[in-house]
Amino acid sequence: MTSLDFADAARVLGREARHNGLVVPSFRSPPLRVGDDRSLRRAPNGHVFIAVTLKGRAKADVLADMVDGVIEANYMANQPVLRQRLWEAVSC
Repeated sequence: MTSLDFADAARVLGREARHNGLVVPSFRSPPLRVGDDRSLRRAPNGHVFIAVTLKGRAKADVLADMVDGVIEANYMANQPVLRQRLWEAVSC
């Protein structure tokens, strides 16, 4: 996955999150801790930062971490319909 693909996916996920009334996290790459594929940090002001490793990973794995990050940022782990909507948005 390229940086441009990552940026496009972040925009699409942000738009879909906003459309569903969810918190829109900021996406970054790579995570600060070496060896982590994904990290999530919550700022005191409520903003959420998701960092994902791109280098050496399949596009589907990166997208899965991004979708899971949005789900986790919004405390929506048991929402399969939301997960499906996010996947459909980035799969187009």
